[in-house]
Amino acid sequence: MDDLDLNDVRTFVAVAQAGTVTAAAKELHCPASTVSRALTRLEQHLGVLLVQRSPRGLVLTDLGKEYLQACRRALQTLRHGGELLEDRRSRPGGLIRVACPITMARDVLAPLLKEFLGRYPDLRVEIEPYSASWDQEPRDDVDVFFKLRAPKDSLRRVRPYPGTVRGLFASPDYIQASGNPTTPDDLTSHRCVGSGVWRLSRGPKTATPSILFRVVTSDPAIALKLAMSGFGVAIMPLWMAKGAEGLVAVLPLWRPEPITLCALFTGSARLTPKVQVLLDFLDEYIGTDRDPRLKRGLAKGYFTDRTIAPTAGP
Repeated sequence: MDDLDLNDVRTFVAVAQAGTVTAAAKELHCPASTVSRALTRLEQHLGVLLVQRSPRGLVLTDLGKEYLQACRRALQTLRHGGELLEDRRSRPGGLIRVACPITMARDVLAPLLKEFLGRYPDLRVEIEPYSASWDQEPRDDVDVFFKLRAPKDSLRRVRPYPGTVRGLFASPDYIQASGNPTTPDDLTSHRCVGSGVWRLSRGPKTATPSILFRVVTSDPAIALKLAMSGFGVAIMPLWMAKGAEGLVAVLPLWRPEPITLCALFTGSARLTPKVQVLLDFLDEYIGTDRDPRLKRGLAKGYFTDRTIAPTAGP
């Protein structure tokens, strides 16, 4: 037996209340023939006669009257369920678990949580920052997993955010003592702070100098402190270097790859309300003039467009 069509049930209720197929068709804004077919299809599905047809209209059978009451209760329950979901969409509640790089937890989420939770008082947030690797694998017990590399897991959905433009920086004291690099290959003879491979670009030109890092770290806050102390050359976000006094740009015409950001989550095209409101809330800030990392500065030049594919990391 085919599944019951809920639209046929709604049509039956409309016919019972209107008294005629024509009146029900007018109420439902469809042809009378469509209403008649739906009524017949429902009776065939149930195997019972619900209405007696006559030239003067329709009369419910005894079974039709009982079924009508059951249908009204069922439709009312569905309406209440829809209203509950709508309320949950506007006032989501419960715990939302977020995993993200420690830099994002510190510089983005922490400054915004007060406003987010003030807007959604029924929500609680659990943040799990990670720093062991730029390519952490998402876990099933996390609602939203922020990564700096595009995932290959087709079972998860991805939402991109604007990435962070970076540059090379050092202190004037270091430049005076060690000299100013004039080409990317010059960096191999300098004390450098960072991790991975530094891929630098200048228009169509690219360079990947073979650097043996004196300090290996993926945390730009550590790189900033070492650069400001005069230790050596470090890659860091432009917004971070802008807020630091006493740093000068190194190889300013050469740009490291930006750090890109994407949110991973499991689910259908329509997100759960709590995930939806978090991602939409962050949309209002990340990569805009309201981004907390800018300290109320302008975003132009500090972030990438969100359509840029995430890179392999720093």
